[in-house]
Amino acid sequence: MRCVFVQFRCIPGKTYEVADAIYEREVVSELYSTSGEFDLIAKIYIPEDADPGHFLNEKLFDIPGISRTLTTMTFKAF
Repeated sequence: MRCVFVQFRCIPGKTYEVADAIYEREVVSELYSTSGEFDLIAKIYIPEDADPGHFLNEKLFDIPGISRTLTTMTFKAF
């Protein structure tokens, strides 16, 4: 499994709806609300044989209320 972090910027007033929809998809390992430019951050494990872009697009990025995302790929853990 490959770990990625995805930050979500939500349309104002939609953060709780977006968070609920993300949890309903049962894709994320952890989900937190954050301060700063983004409203939520999720830790997601993607199967090694899956393309990260396709996986995230199919599983999460079609949720209404998301205005922007930022995906951070991870590499070797120290």
